[in-house]
Amino acid sequence: QVHLVESGGGLVQAGNSLRLSCAASGRTSSLHDMAWFRQAPGTERRPIAVISYSGSDTLYAGVDKDRFTISRDNAKSTLYLQINNLKPEGKARYFCAGSDYYSLSFQINAYRFWGQGTQVTVSS
Repeated sequence: QVHLVESGGGLVQAGNSLRLSCAASGRTSSLHDMAWFRQAPGTERRPIAVISYSGSDTLYAGVDKDRFTISRDNAKSTLYLQINNLKPEGKARYFCAGSDYYSLSFQINAYRFWGQGTQVTVSS
């Protein structure tokens, strides 16, 4: 089993930057793709980006790639999401997810492991 814990959320002023982290523990050797999703109040959980195990493959799900950057440090078993120039519509709970196979999928059911999320609130 893999345990994922997100951190780095909080109240941020619009225009500022934030780096979210997701620490993995347990059988981390089974992790392949990892991804970030977010869920705003009253909406469904939506993908932001996915990254392969090596980090060489990344895909972004319709977000501004100039503002969002996904990365990972396997030596630290940690996934990151850098968000620059935060906007008020970025208020959501941000979740990291892990898969035990390679697919670079944006589908929720492609990910077996999930964290509890970290809340990001953006003030205007």
